[in-house]
Amino acid sequence: MEFPRFFCYASIILSISAYLFPIMVNSIGINYGQIADNLPSPEDVVPLVKSIGATKVKLYDADPRVLSAFANTGVEFIVGLGNEYLDKMRDPTKAQAWVKQNVQAHLPATKITCIFVGNEILTFNDNSLSDNLLPAMQNVHTALVNLELDKQVTVTTAHSLAILQTSYPPSAGAFREDLIDFLSETLSFHQKTGSPFLINAYPYFAYKGNPKQVPLDFVLFQPNQGLIDPATNLHYDNMLYSQIDAVYSALASLGYKKLPVHISETGWPSKGDEDEAGATLDNAKKYNGNLIKLMSKKTGTPMRPNFDLNIYVFALFNENMKPGPTSERNYGLFKPDRTPAYPLGISINNVVGSNTTADGSIGNAVTTPYSPTSSSTGYLSISSATVSYWQSLKFSHFYC
Repeated sequence: MEFPRFFCYASIILSISAYLFPIMVNSIGINYGQIADNLPSPEDVVPLVKSIGATKVKLYDADPRVLSAFANTGVEFIVGLGNEYLDKMRDPTKAQAWVKQNVQAHLPATKITCIFVGNEILTFNDNSLSDNLLPAMQNVHTALVNLELDKQVTVTTAHSLAILQTSYPPSAGAFREDLIDFLSETLSFHQKTGSPFLINAYPYFAYKGNPKQVPLDFVLFQPNQGLIDPATNLHYDNMLYSQIDAVYSALASLGYKKLPVHISETGWPSKGDEDEAGATLDNAKKYNGNLIKLMSKKTGTPMRPNFDLNIYVFALFNENMKPGPTSERNYGLFKPDRTPAYPLGISINNVVGSNTTADGSIGNAVTTPYSPTSSSTGYLSISSATVSYWQSLKFSHFYC
Protein backbone atom coordinates (compact mmCIF):
# COMPACT_ATOMS: atom_id res chain seq x y z
CA MET A 1 0.00 0.00 0.00
CA GLU A 2 1.49 3.32 -1.03
CA PHE A 3 2.28 5.79 1.78
CA PRO A 4 -0.22 8.58 0.90
CA ARG A 5 -3.12 6.14 0.91
CA PHE A 6 -1.95 4.55 4.15
CA PHE A 7 -1.61 7.98 5.77
CA CYS A 8 -5.15 8.83 4.68
CA TYR A 9 -6.45 5.59 6.22
CA ALA A 10 -4.58 6.24 9.47
CA SER A 11 -6.08 9.71 9.68
CA ILE A 12 -9.57 8.36 9.02
CA ILE A 13 -9.19 5.69 11.69
CA LEU A 14 -8.44 8.07 14.52
CA SER A 15 -10.96 10.65 13.47
CA ILE A 16 -13.65 8.00 13.54
CA SER A 17 -12.45 6.78 16.90
CA ALA A 18 -12.29 10.24 18.40
CA TYR A 19 -15.78 11.05 17.15
CA LEU A 20 -17.53 7.74 17.70
CA PHE A 21 -15.68 6.03 20.49
CA PRO A 22 -14.53 7.87 23.67
CA ILE A 23 -14.91 4.67 25.88
CA MET A 24 -12.82 1.54 25.27
CA VAL A 25 -14.40 -1.54 23.64
CA ASN A 26 -12.81 -4.96 23.22
CA SER A 27 -14.65 -6.63 20.33
CA ILE A 28 -17.58 -5.97 18.02
CA GLY A 29 -19.34 -8.14 15.46
CA ILE A 30 -20.74 -6.27 12.46
CA ASN A 31 -23.02 -7.11 9.52
CA TYR A 32 -21.55 -5.96 6.21
CA GLY A 33 -24.45 -5.71 3.76
CA GLN A 34 -23.95 -4.46 0.22
CA ILE A 35 -27.35 -3.71 -1.29
CA ALA A 36 -26.19 -0.32 -2.49
CA ASP A 37 -24.51 1.34 -5.47
CA ASN A 38 -22.38 3.85 -3.58
CA LEU A 39 -20.35 1.87 -1.05
CA PRO A 40 -16.57 2.16 -0.74
CA SER A 41 -14.38 -0.61 -2.07
CA PRO A 42 -13.66 -3.56 0.26
CA GLU A 43 -10.04 -2.42 0.45
CA ASP A 44 -11.24 0.89 1.84
CA VAL A 45 -13.57 -0.85 4.28
CA VAL A 46 -10.79 -2.80 6.03
CA PRO A 47 -9.42 0.13 8.07
CA LEU A 48 -12.99 1.26 8.80
CA VAL A 49 -13.91 -2.10 10.31
CA LYS A 50 -10.75 -2.08 12.38
CA SER A 51 -11.42 1.48 13.53
CA ILE A 52 -14.56 0.41 15.39
CA GLY A 53 -12.79 -2.55 16.97
CA ALA A 54 -14.75 -5.11 14.97
CA THR A 55 -13.07 -8.52 15.02
CA LYS A 56 -16.00 -10.40 13.47
CA VAL A 57 -17.82 -9.66 10.21
CA LYS A 58 -20.92 -11.29 8.78
CA LEU A 59 -21.49 -11.24 5.02
CA TYR A 60 -24.73 -12.15 3.26
CA ASP A 61 -22.80 -13.86 0.49
CA ALA A 62 -19.19 -14.89 -0.06
CA ASP A 63 -18.00 -11.89 -2.09
CA PRO A 64 -14.46 -12.86 -3.18
CA ARG A 65 -13.22 -9.28 -3.30
CA VAL A 66 -14.29 -8.68 0.30
CA LEU A 67 -12.75 -11.93 1.49
CA SER A 68 -9.51 -11.19 -0.36
CA ALA A 69 -9.36 -7.64 1.01
CA PHE A 70 -9.53 -8.96 4.57
CA ALA A 71 -6.84 -11.61 4.08
CA ASN A 72 -4.24 -11.70 6.88
CA THR A 73 -6.17 -9.19 9.01
CA GLY A 74 -7.28 -11.71 11.65
CA VAL A 75 -10.92 -10.64 11.25
CA GLU A 76 -13.29 -13.63 11.54
CA PHE A 77 -15.95 -14.09 8.88
CA ILE A 78 -19.37 -15.66 8.71
CA VAL A 79 -20.22 -16.03 5.03
CA GLY A 80 -23.73 -16.48 3.68
CA LEU A 81 -25.22 -18.91 1.22
CA GLY A 82 -28.36 -17.13 0.04
CA ASN A 83 -31.90 -18.47 0.01
CA GLU A 84 -31.78 -18.64 -3.77
CA TYR A 85 -29.07 -21.34 -3.58
CA LEU A 86 -30.85 -23.81 -1.29
CA ASP A 87 -32.31 -25.92 -4.08
CA LYS A 88 -28.90 -26.26 -5.75
CA MET A 89 -27.27 -27.26 -2.46
CA ARG A 90 -29.41 -30.40 -2.37
CA ASP A 91 -26.90 -31.70 -4.90
CA PRO A 92 -23.76 -32.78 -2.96
CA THR A 93 -21.56 -32.11 -5.98
CA LYS A 94 -22.76 -28.51 -6.25
CA ALA A 95 -22.41 -28.03 -2.50
CA GLN A 96 -18.81 -29.17 -2.60
CA ALA A 97 -18.07 -26.96 -5.61
CA TRP A 98 -19.52 -23.97 -3.76
CA VAL A 99 -17.41 -24.64 -0.67
CA LYS A 100 -14.26 -25.06 -2.76
CA GLN A 101 -14.80 -21.82 -4.65
CA ASN A 102 -16.13 -19.62 -1.86
CA VAL A 103 -14.52 -20.93 1.31
CA GLN A 104 -11.52 -23.17 0.71
CA ALA A 105 -10.07 -20.76 -1.85
CA HIS A 106 -9.75 -18.05 0.83
CA LEU A 107 -8.41 -20.18 3.67
CA PRO A 108 -6.27 -19.83 5.68
CA ALA A 109 -5.45 -16.22 4.77
CA THR A 110 -9.01 -15.08 5.45
CA LYS A 111 -10.40 -16.45 8.68
CA ILE A 112 -13.75 -17.91 7.63
CA THR A 113 -15.25 -19.66 10.67
CA CYS A 114 -18.88 -20.21 9.73
CA ILE A 115 -21.30 -20.54 6.81
CA PHE A 116 -24.92 -19.62 7.35
CA VAL A 117 -27.21 -21.36 4.89
CA GLY A 118 -30.34 -19.34 4.25
CA ASN A 119 -31.72 -16.36 6.15
CA GLU A 120 -34.99 -16.52 8.14
CA ILE A 121 -36.21 -19.43 6.00
CA LEU A 122 -38.76 -20.83 8.44
CA THR A 123 -40.76 -17.61 8.67
CA PHE A 124 -41.19 -17.19 4.91
CA ASN A 125 -43.97 -19.80 5.03
CA ASP A 126 -42.53 -21.30 1.86
CA ASN A 127 -42.42 -25.08 2.03
CA SER A 128 -40.00 -25.35 -0.86
CA LEU A 129 -37.46 -23.28 1.06
CA SER A 130 -38.13 -25.03 4.38
CA ASP A 131 -37.84 -28.48 2.81
CA ASN A 132 -34.50 -27.60 1.23
CA LEU A 133 -32.95 -26.03 4.33
CA LEU A 134 -31.67 -29.03 6.27
CA PRO A 135 -30.48 -31.01 3.23
CA ALA A 136 -28.55 -27.93 2.08
CA MET A 137 -26.97 -27.52 5.53
CA GLN A 138 -26.06 -31.21 5.65
CA ASN A 139 -24.50 -31.21 2.19
CA VAL A 140 -22.45 -28.09 2.89
CA HIS A 141 -21.22 -29.67 6.12
CA THR A 142 -20.39 -32.91 4.29
CA ALA A 143 -18.41 -30.89 1.76
CA LEU A 144 -16.42 -29.34 4.62
CA VAL A 145 -15.76 -32.82 6.03
CA ASN A 146 -14.58 -34.08 2.63
CA LEU A 147 -12.24 -31.11 2.32
CA GLU A 148 -11.05 -31.52 5.95
CA LEU A 149 -12.35 -28.07 6.87
CA ASP A 150 -15.11 -29.08 9.29
CA LYS A 151 -12.92 -28.49 12.36
CA GLN A 152 -12.48 -24.81 11.53
CA VAL A 153 -15.73 -23.94 9.70
CA THR A 154 -19.22 -24.65 11.04
CA VAL A 155 -22.59 -24.61 9.25
CA THR A 156 -25.75 -22.96 10.55
CA THR A 157 -28.75 -20.87 9.46
CA ALA A 158 -30.21 -17.58 10.73
CA HIS A 159 -33.72 -17.31 12.17
CA SER A 160 -36.13 -14.46 12.77
CA LEU A 161 -37.40 -14.04 16.33
CA ALA A 162 -40.82 -14.72 14.79
CA ILE A 163 -40.09 -18.43 15.18
CA LEU A 164 -41.19 -17.96 18.80
CA GLN A 165 -44.77 -18.72 19.76
CA THR A 166 -44.33 -17.38 23.30
CA SER A 167 -41.78 -14.95 24.68
CA TYR A 168 -43.48 -13.68 27.84
CA PRO A 169 -42.13 -14.20 30.38
CA PRO A 170 -38.65 -15.21 29.11
CA SER A 171 -38.77 -18.42 31.15
CA ALA A 172 -41.87 -19.47 29.15
CA GLY A 173 -40.22 -18.98 25.76
CA ALA A 174 -41.47 -21.54 23.24
CA PHE A 175 -41.20 -22.11 19.51
CA ARG A 176 -44.17 -22.01 17.17
CA GLU A 177 -45.84 -25.39 17.14
CA ASP A 178 -45.95 -25.51 13.34
CA LEU A 179 -42.16 -25.12 13.21
CA ILE A 180 -41.13 -27.61 15.88
CA ASP A 181 -40.59 -30.51 13.47
CA PHE A 182 -38.35 -28.39 11.22
CA LEU A 183 -36.50 -26.92 14.20
CA SER A 184 -35.98 -30.25 15.94
CA GLU A 185 -34.14 -31.60 12.91
CA THR A 186 -31.91 -28.54 12.56
CA LEU A 187 -31.25 -28.44 16.31
CA SER A 188 -30.07 -32.04 16.17
CA PHE A 189 -27.75 -31.01 13.32
CA HIS A 190 -26.36 -28.13 15.44
CA GLN A 191 -25.71 -30.43 18.37
CA LYS A 192 -23.97 -33.07 16.27
CA THR A 193 -21.76 -30.61 14.36
CA GLY A 194 -21.09 -28.10 17.15
CA SER A 195 -22.54 -25.12 15.29
CA PRO A 196 -24.33 -22.16 16.94
CA PHE A 197 -28.02 -21.26 16.78
CA LEU A 198 -28.37 -17.86 15.06
CA ILE A 199 -31.23 -15.49 15.82
CA ASN A 200 -32.02 -12.04 14.40
CA ALA A 201 -33.49 -9.95 17.23
CA TYR A 202 -34.81 -6.41 16.84
CA PRO A 203 -36.36 -4.69 19.87
CA TYR A 204 -37.00 -1.81 17.45
CA PHE A 205 -39.85 -3.76 15.87
CA ALA A 206 -41.45 -4.33 19.25
CA TYR A 207 -41.43 -0.61 19.92
CA LYS A 208 -42.52 0.31 16.40
CA GLY A 209 -45.46 -2.06 16.64
CA ASN A 210 -46.74 -0.77 19.96
CA PRO A 211 -45.03 2.49 21.03
CA LYS A 212 -47.71 3.37 23.58
CA GLN A 213 -47.18 0.21 25.62
CA VAL A 214 -43.53 -0.71 25.07
CA PRO A 215 -41.30 1.54 27.25
CA LEU A 216 -38.69 3.23 25.05
CA ASP A 217 -36.01 3.24 27.77
CA PHE A 218 -36.40 -0.53 28.13
CA VAL A 219 -35.68 -1.16 24.45
CA LEU A 220 -32.81 1.39 24.28
CA PHE A 221 -30.82 0.04 27.26
CA GLN A 222 -31.51 3.29 29.09
CA PRO A 223 -32.00 3.44 32.90
CA ASN A 224 -35.42 2.01 33.77
CA GLN A 225 -37.18 0.01 36.46
CA GLY A 226 -36.98 -3.13 34.41
CA LEU A 227 -38.96 -6.34 34.31
CA ILE A 228 -39.23 -9.27 36.69
CA ASP A 229 -39.85 -12.76 35.35
CA PRO A 230 -42.41 -14.10 37.84
CA ALA A 231 -41.31 -17.71 37.34
CA THR A 232 -37.57 -17.19 37.93
CA ASN A 233 -37.52 -13.84 39.76
CA LEU A 234 -34.81 -12.75 37.31
CA HIS A 235 -34.62 -9.02 36.61
CA TYR A 236 -34.38 -7.66 33.06
CA ASP A 237 -33.41 -4.08 32.34
CA ASN A 238 -33.53 -4.35 28.53
CA MET A 239 -35.67 -6.09 25.95
CA LEU A 240 -32.85 -7.69 23.96
CA TYR A 241 -31.73 -9.78 26.94
CA SER A 242 -35.29 -10.87 27.62
CA GLN A 243 -35.64 -11.87 23.96
CA ILE A 244 -32.41 -13.87 24.09
CA ASP A 245 -33.48 -15.67 27.26
CA ALA A 246 -36.84 -16.49 25.68
CA VAL A 247 -34.86 -18.24 22.94
CA TYR A 248 -32.76 -20.09 25.55
CA SER A 249 -35.99 -21.25 27.21
CA ALA A 250 -37.44 -22.40 23.92
CA LEU A 251 -34.28 -24.38 23.17
CA ALA A 252 -34.28 -25.91 26.65
CA SER A 253 -37.90 -27.00 26.23
CA LEU A 254 -36.78 -29.16 23.29
CA GLY A 255 -33.78 -30.55 25.16
CA TYR A 256 -31.07 -28.21 23.87
CA LYS A 257 -30.21 -26.27 27.01
CA LYS A 258 -26.50 -26.00 26.23
CA LEU A 259 -26.72 -25.02 22.57
CA PRO A 260 -24.90 -21.71 22.01
CA VAL A 261 -27.04 -18.80 20.80
CA HIS A 262 -25.53 -16.02 18.68
CA ILE A 263 -27.37 -12.82 17.81
CA SER A 264 -26.69 -12.63 14.10
CA GLU A 265 -28.50 -9.32 13.65
CA THR A 266 -29.68 -6.51 15.89
CA GLY A 267 -29.77 -2.78 15.32
CA TRP A 268 -31.84 0.38 15.15
CA PRO A 269 -32.58 2.66 12.17
CA SER A 270 -31.54 6.31 12.33
CA LYS A 271 -34.31 7.43 10.00
CA GLY A 272 -37.77 6.23 9.04
CA ASP A 273 -41.12 7.14 7.54
CA GLU A 274 -43.73 9.07 9.49
CA ASP A 275 -45.44 5.87 10.58
CA GLU A 276 -42.20 4.25 11.79
CA ALA A 277 -42.24 5.14 15.46
CA GLY A 278 -38.83 5.46 17.09
CA ALA A 279 -36.74 5.47 13.91
CA THR A 280 -34.61 8.49 14.81
CA LEU A 281 -30.94 9.31 14.89
CA ASP A 282 -30.97 9.84 18.67
CA ASN A 283 -32.61 6.47 19.33
CA ALA A 284 -30.19 4.69 16.99
CA LYS A 285 -27.28 6.33 18.78
CA LYS A 286 -28.60 5.20 22.16
CA TYR A 287 -29.44 1.65 21.09
CA ASN A 288 -26.21 0.82 19.31
CA GLY A 289 -23.99 2.82 21.64
CA ASN A 290 -25.45 1.23 24.77
CA LEU A 291 -25.45 -2.21 23.15
CA ILE A 292 -21.76 -2.02 22.29
CA LYS A 293 -20.95 -0.87 25.82
CA LEU A 294 -22.79 -3.93 27.15
CA MET A 295 -20.88 -6.16 24.75
CA SER A 296 -17.60 -4.82 26.11
CA LYS A 297 -18.48 -6.05 29.61
CA LYS A 298 -18.44 -9.66 28.39
CA THR A 299 -21.34 -10.69 30.60
CA GLY A 300 -24.26 -12.87 29.65
CA THR A 301 -28.01 -12.56 30.09
CA PRO A 302 -29.80 -13.00 33.44
CA MET A 303 -30.60 -16.62 32.55
CA ARG A 304 -27.14 -17.38 31.16
CA PRO A 305 -24.76 -14.99 32.97
CA ASN A 306 -21.67 -17.04 32.16
CA PHE A 307 -22.41 -17.51 28.46
CA ASP A 308 -20.57 -15.24 26.04
CA LEU A 309 -22.77 -12.89 24.05
CA ASN A 310 -21.84 -13.14 20.38
CA ILE A 311 -23.70 -10.21 18.84
CA TYR A 312 -23.46 -8.82 15.31
CA VAL A 313 -24.67 -5.24 14.97
CA PHE A 314 -26.72 -4.45 11.89
CA ALA A 315 -25.21 -2.80 9.96
CA LEU A 316 -21.91 -1.31 8.83
CA PHE A 317 -23.38 0.98 6.14
CA ASN A 318 -26.64 2.59 5.15
CA GLU A 319 -27.70 0.70 2.00
CA ASN A 320 -29.52 2.89 -0.50
CA MET A 321 -30.96 0.11 -2.70
CA LYS A 322 -32.79 -1.91 -0.07
CA PRO A 323 -36.53 -2.09 -0.73
CA GLY A 324 -39.20 -1.34 1.82
CA PRO A 325 -39.74 1.63 4.16
CA THR A 326 -37.15 4.34 4.73
CA SER A 327 -35.83 2.62 7.85
CA GLU A 328 -34.52 -0.27 5.75
CA ARG A 329 -31.95 2.02 4.16
CA ASN A 330 -30.81 3.64 7.40
CA TYR A 331 -29.46 0.99 9.77
CA GLY A 332 -25.79 1.79 9.14
CA LEU A 333 -23.25 2.96 11.68
CA PHE A 334 -21.65 4.71 8.70
CA LYS A 335 -22.72 6.55 5.60
CA PRO A 336 -21.34 5.33 2.27
CA ASP A 337 -18.69 8.09 2.33
CA ARG A 338 -17.34 6.43 5.51
CA THR A 339 -18.39 9.27 7.79
CA PRO A 340 -20.23 8.22 10.96
CA ALA A 341 -24.02 8.25 10.85
CA TYR A 342 -23.91 9.38 14.50
CA PRO A 343 -21.51 9.24 17.48
CA LEU A 344 -21.77 6.11 19.63
CA GLY A 345 -19.76 7.16 22.69
CA ILE A 346 -17.28 4.25 22.70
CA SER A 347 -13.68 3.82 21.67
CA ILE A 348 -11.13 1.16 20.70
CA ASN A 349 -7.45 0.32 21.04
CA ASN A 350 -4.51 0.86 18.70
CA VAL A 351 -5.71 3.94 16.87
CA VAL A 352 -3.37 6.41 15.15
CA GLY A 353 -3.61 9.67 13.20
CA SER A 354 -6.09 12.54 13.31
CA ASN A 355 -8.27 14.36 10.82
CA THR A 356 -11.56 15.30 12.46
CA THR A 357 -13.30 18.50 11.45
CA ALA A 358 -15.12 20.79 13.83
CA ASP A 359 -18.50 19.24 13.08
CA GLY A 360 -17.23 15.71 13.74
CA SER A 361 -16.97 14.65 10.11
CA ILE A 362 -13.89 13.01 8.66
CA GLY A 363 -11.61 14.74 6.23
CA ASN A 364 -9.98 13.04 3.23
CA ALA A 365 -12.53 10.21 3.27
CA VAL A 366 -12.53 9.71 -0.48
CA THR A 367 -15.03 7.03 -1.44
CA THR A 368 -14.68 4.75 -4.43
CA PRO A 369 -18.14 3.36 -5.29
CA TYR A 370 -18.13 -0.42 -5.32
CA SER A 371 -20.56 -2.89 -6.83
CA PRO A 372 -20.39 -6.34 -5.20
CA THR A 373 -19.93 -9.33 -7.48
CA SER A 374 -22.92 -10.99 -5.84
CA SER A 375 -25.54 -10.13 -3.27
CA SER A 376 -27.93 -12.53 -1.66
CA THR A 377 -31.62 -11.69 -1.78
CA GLY A 378 -32.06 -13.40 1.57
CA TYR A 379 -32.02 -10.16 3.54
CA LEU A 380 -33.46 -7.62 1.13
CA SER A 381 -35.91 -6.45 3.76
CA ILE A 382 -35.52 -6.96 7.48
CA SER A 383 -38.88 -5.37 8.16
CA SER A 384 -40.37 -8.74 7.29
CA ALA A 385 -38.80 -9.92 10.54
CA THR A 386 -41.36 -7.96 12.55
CA VAL A 387 -42.17 -10.26 15.44
CA SER A 388 -45.11 -10.92 17.69
CA TYR A 389 -42.89 -10.32 20.70
CA TRP A 390 -44.53 -7.03 21.61
CA GLN A 391 -47.94 -8.66 21.34
CA SER A 392 -47.09 -11.19 24.02
CA LEU A 393 -45.52 -8.69 26.42
CA LYS A 394 -48.11 -7.57 28.95
CA PHE A 395 -46.34 -4.56 30.36
CA SER A 396 -49.20 -3.72 32.70
CA HIS A 397 -48.37 -6.99 34.51
CA PHE A 398 -44.70 -7.42 33.71
CA TYR A 399 -43.25 -3.91 33.98
CA CYS A 400 -42.42 -2.91 37.52
